Amino acid sequence: MAHDPLDGVAVFLAVADALGFTAAARRLGVTPTAVSKAIRAFEARHGVALFQRTTRRVALTEAGTALAERLRPASAEIADALAALGGFRDRPMGTLRITASASAASTVLAHLLPLFRRAAPDVMLDVTSDDALLDLVGRGFDAGIRLGDAVEKDMVAVRLTPEIGWSIAGSPDYFARAGRPRTPEELVGHEALRYRFGPAGAVHRWGFRRGRRAFVVDVGGHVVVDDRRLLVELACAGLGLAFVSDPESRAAVAAGRLERTLQAHIPRDAGLYLCFPRHAQRSPKLRAFIASARELLAAPAYVALFGDIPARR
Repeated sequence: MAHDPLDGVAVFLAVADALGFTAAARRLGVTPTAVSKAIRAFEARHGVALFQRTTRRVALTEAGTALAERLRPASAEIADALAALGGFRDRPMGTLRITASASAASTVLAHLLPLFRRAAPDVMLDVTSDDALLDLVGRGFDAGIRLGDAVEKDMVAVRLTPEIGWSIAGSPDYFARAGRPRTPEELVGHEALRYRFGPAGAVHRWGFRRGRRAFVVDVGGHVVVDDRRLLVELACAGLGLAFVSDPESRAAVAAGRLERTLQAHIPRDAGLYLCFPRHAQRSPKLRAFIASARELLAAPAYVALFGDIPARR
C-alpha cells in the first residue's frame, strides 16, 4: 500500500505554528514525546530537516518554512471541506436519486416532487423513470417507488397508495362504434392500444382472473407505445382500448372522455410504496423526502386521486 502523503502533516503544522513540541503536543492532545517521534519520522520519510532544535527553542529551517507556507492554505481548505461534511449530516443537500415506474412517475411523483422541492431547495433531484426493477443499492439510488409485491424484504417500505384497481378503458365513441366487450375473451375482436415496458422492453400482456383461474388474452392492435399518458390520450381519442389503472384514467372518466369495463375480471394490485435501505434513513435528504411523502398522503388533490391511504405496511 502506498504511503499516505498527508501522514504527519497535522503534527508538522502544529509544531510550525507553535514553534515548540510541548505547545504543539497540548494543542494535539498527545505527549511531547509522541510529537517528537512523529516529526523525526516525517523528516526521515522526506529526507529533509524541517526544524532546527536547541535546548531553548525550535525554529523552522528554510525547507520547513517553505513547506509550512504551502501547506497552511491547503490545510485550511481540507479543514473547510471536512467541516462542510456537517452540512450533509445536519441539513438536506447533495443529490437525491430516485427510481420509479412510468405510472408512478406520472401519478405519485408528479404530486410529491413539488412538496419536496419546497422542503429541501438545496437538494438536486435525479429521477429515473423505468419500468424495470432496477437494483437500488447496486445502481446508486437512494430510494425507489414500486408495487408492494416488488419490494425486497430487507427494504423499509412506506405505503403511498391504497390497492390500485385496473380496467379496460375506451372512449364513448369507440364503444358506440365497436361495441362493449362483455368478457375478456371478446377483446380478441377489438383494437387494443398496447404498452411496451420501456423502449426495448416487452409488450404488456393483458392478464385477467375468473374465480381462481388466471389467464391472458392476446389482444391485437396497430399501436404500441411506451408512455402511459400517451396511452390514455390515444384511448380518449377513440383509437382503441387501453389497459389502465384507476388513477391514470380517473380524470378522463370524470370528464366523460373514457368509460371503464371488465374491472371485475382484473385483480387489484398491492399499491405503490416508497422503499429504501434501512441504513439510508440517516441521510437528511432522504429523511426530508420521506417527510414530504407523508405530507403528501394528506394533500387534498392526492386524496382525491387515490382516496384515504391505509396505515403503513
